[in-house]
Amino acid sequence: MTITLNNLAKIKRNDAKRVGRGIGSGKGKTSGRGVKGQKARTGHHSVKGFEGGQTPVHMRLPKRGFVNVLREEYEAVTISDVISLVAKHDSGVTTVTKEKLFDLGLIKSKDSKVKLIMGKDTSVNPSFKVAVDSYSEKAKAFS
Repeated sequence: MTITLNNLAKIKRNDAKRVGRGIGSGKGKTSGRGVKGQKARTGHHSVKGFEGGQTPVHMRLPKRGFVNVLREEYEAVTISDVISLVAKHDSGVTTVTKEKLFDLGLIKSKDSKVKLIMGKDTSVNPSFKVAVDSYSEKAKAFS
C-alpha cells in the first residue's frame, strides 16, 4: 500500500510506553533505568563520541586531506556549443549573456560562475560577444 494524503489515517501508530505506572506495566518502579548510577538519574545525557575515558576514535585516527573554503566552482561552456545553439535560436544576437546561456540550457543557474573555453574547434571566427565571468586563453577573442 502506498502512502498518500487520503490514507494517512489508516496507518497504525504505537503509543509511547508509559513508565512508572506500577509493577504490572513492566516499566514500573525504576521505569526501565536499572538501579542507581548516573544513567538512572534525571538530567543525564551521554556525550557524543565518549568512550568511557578511552581516547575517542576521532582522536586516534590521523587527520587527512584539506578542504579549500575559498575554492570557486566554474561551469565550462564551449564556444562551439554556444555558436550552434545561438544559430538555432537567435541568429541576429550581438552579445550572449549568462541569462541567455541559461535560457538555452547550457548552464544550470544564472548565478553560477561561467568560463568560456575554446574546445576542439579552434577555427571559429567571432561574430558575436559572450559576456561571462572567465575565458580561456584562446576564447578571449569572444570577450
